[in-house]
Amino acid sequence: MGNGIWRISRARGRAHLPLAVVGALAVILILFGKAQSSLFDRARTDVIDWMRPALVATRLPMEAMSRWAGSIGNIFWVYQENLKLKEENARLKQWHNTAQVLTERLQRYQLLLNAVPDPALSTVVARVIGRANHPFLQTMILDAGKANGVKPGQAVMDQRGMIGRVYLTGEHTSWVILLSDLNSRVPVSIEPNTDQAIMGGDNSPMPVIETLAHGVQLKADSQVVTSGDGDILPAGIPIGVIVPDGRRYRVALFADQTMAQDVQIVDYKIKPEHPPSVAQQELPVTAAGLAPEAPQPQITQQQQVAPLPPPVFKPPAAVPQKTPGQAAPQPGSDAETGNQ
Repeated sequence: MGNGIWRISRARGRAHLPLAVVGALAVILILFGKAQSSLFDRARTDVIDWMRPALVATRLPMEAMSRWAGSIGNIFWVYQENLKLKEENARLKQWHNTAQVLTERLQRYQLLLNAVPDPALSTVVARVIGRANHPFLQTMILDAGKANGVKPGQAVMDQRGMIGRVYLTGEHTSWVILLSDLNSRVPVSIEPNTDQAIMGGDNSPMPVIETLAHGVQLKADSQVVTSGDGDILPAGIPIGVIVPDGRRYRVALFADQTMAQDVQIVDYKIKPEHPPSVAQQELPVTAAGLAPEAPQPQITQQQQVAPLPPPVFKPPAAVPQKTPGQAAPQPGSDAETGNQ
């Protein structure tokens, strides 16, 4: 029995010896690694440099395999999107043909009615070189200024719709206040009833319809365009569609203000015209054959009438008192005549 106990203890001693050795080696390696960290880093970089050709050669096949594996789940989704795009493309072609027919018909009507053509417009293509999003100001900076004919008040738009208006111009740069800015106010018209309103920004992605005629009820997805009031902006620039927001209405903009890179600065402003002076023969009285009214003579200060003096108060004449025993004078008598 004593031999059995001795064997177990020897077995236990042999089992504990490798664990203690491994622990000691680990501590030594940790201390050596901290002391010689640059040595391990240099060895690691040498290994990576040695494996670089293999990594470059296997990178493209691995990326292709990863993309292929990730696209397996999107095959059915892409197929459905392709079908939707084909249907949408067919509808757009129909609307394109309809728009061409209506445009030609409108041109014929304008020729028949001798309608006044729309004013000519000039555009300047500019690139967005900066954006500023402050709590009370949302603007973008363009690389076109006075040297390119840019003026304050001109409309800025991309291929989808209006973005904002130029409010400050330099020699080679200009600042644009966005439609969503808190200080932006634009007169708009809501189709198809041409309801007039004022669209104002509140620093949110969708501006608010602020001023609207009493009793007007707007419908969702109604198109919003500029009305042209004030001769600042032209009529008909697309802006967005109506989105109900509780008791208010907001406008979902067509243009993406955050992603716009190349924009157009459009000079739609109509120059004011002063009416010509009216000749004497063009007056209504002269044209009707009537003699014009003679002008009233002007009274100078010397010709002004002097003011009348104030009235003087005169007391009434005294009435003679009648003594006792004296008869009253008869009408027409000498006594009455003398009193008179």
